[in-house]
Amino acid sequence: MERKNVTFLTHAAMIAAIYVVLTVVFQPFSFGEVQVRISEMLTLLPIFTPAAIPGLFVGCLIGNVLGGAVIADIICGSIATLIGAVFTWKLRSCRHFIAALPPIIANICIVPFVLRYAYGVALPIPIMMVTVGVGEVISCEVLGCILASVLDKYKLQIWKTAA
Repeated sequence: MERKNVTFLTHAAMIAAIYVVLTVVFQPFSFGEVQVRISEMLTLLPIFTPAAIPGLFVGCLIGNVLGGAVIADIICGSIATLIGAVFTWKLRSCRHFIAALPPIIANICIVPFVLRYAYGVALPIPIMMVTVGVGEVISCEVLGCILASVLDKYKLQIWKTAA
């Protein structure tokens, strides 16, 4: 039982670290009203392990802090990622493109309001919903589904001890 907990925490920490690195490395287009956060492709990892849920939340939180986000963005953006991860876990038995929808929807519903009220972006919220949505579709539906398809081949070996 203890080994399983250590494995779970290790997987969560590795996912958080990868999320942070991807967010920081691709910082120029990880933030703003037009963003493609490459690290969001990892939001499909709950398909393979529940350890991805806290890993993604912590990774997003730290990535937002290191990226210079304001407190509202740190909190609300991380909550959007958490919501997306939880519902991706719930849809893990669905096709990848369906399981990718929760993080897209969570970010479309939350991030434009953060951009407007925390950063003062003057674009209309519906326009920002589109721009954030397009970025999330690229990150989750395209890159995330590619990642999930590759990991499908190895999931029994990689995640066996975490599930």
